[in-house]
Amino acid sequence: MEKERVLVVDDEQLNLFIIEEFLDQEDLELELHSDPLQAWASLQSPESNFSLVVLDRMMPGLDGIELLRRMKREPRFADIPVIMQTAASSPDQVRQGLEAGAYYYLTKPYEPEALISIVRAALDDRRGRAQLRSRAARLEEAQKLIATVEYRFVTLEDVATLVPVLAALCPQPDVAAPGLSDLMVNAVEHGNLGVTYQEKSLLKWEGDWEAEIKRRLALPQFCHRVASVKVERNAAEIVFTITDQGDGFDWQRYLTFDPERAFDPNGRGIAMAKMLSFSELEYRGKGNQVVATVRATV
Repeated sequence: MEKERVLVVDDEQLNLFIIEEFLDQEDLELELHSDPLQAWASLQSPESNFSLVVLDRMMPGLDGIELLRRMKREPRFADIPVIMQTAASSPDQVRQGLEAGAYYYLTKPYEPEALISIVRAALDDRRGRAQLRSRAARLEEAQKLIATVEYRFVTLEDVATLVPVLAALCPQPDVAAPGLSDLMVNAVEHGNLGVTYQEKSLLKWEGDWEAEIKRRLALPQFCHRVASVKVERNAAEIVFTITDQGDGFDWQRYLTFDPERAFDPNGRGIAMAKMLSFSELEYRGKGNQVVATVRATV
């Protein structure tokens, strides 16, 4: 299996050396650039196949924000996650980066563990989304006859099984799949199993998230809980209603990207789903039910 390629752009050679040292034990192929214009040229090469970009914000000639904007203007780069490393961490500066498409952040200086954790999180997110898009595309034709259907799910494995089936009902399965996954995973972990935002952040940093989900699924207070997704499809739209048996949460905080959470390894899913996957997204009541709508025609 080929190593995943990571493009690292920083005008300081010392910073490039540090990143290379920090990621030495990861199974990655790094391409390092101190000149952002050369990095952009490499990215545009027909042979370019980067899985991740680690990008310095403040650089002469072409700063990180402008390089990121160039990337997001080209559809073939849209799926490449970008980690913005910066000393500019005021809310307005972070918001500018989020609006440009930098959903992963690191504040300089940082420890090796912080870089490794955020790199792993970004790559895991990309892999998961790619797998969901691929499986959803294969099921698209078979799903066209469904008008109404409801599924129950309990585990993360259930979510991975169902999302391609559900996304195949949509005109663009590859667009709908990541959003459905984020909402359904949220129903399992935060809804039925009561994992808080802070707990998930810590578990993500330490690499124990999936193990904790499995542990909680076996606990007496959680083992009988189920979530459901109901699909209603007509000529105009596909409506997904996802419901869990949890106590709800303060969902208003997560509908948009919050600069204060930009440096965490989690907390992007709902905002990304609202912005990228659905034409409408509405939480109801205490937050244990969400209705996501996709237009039937693109």
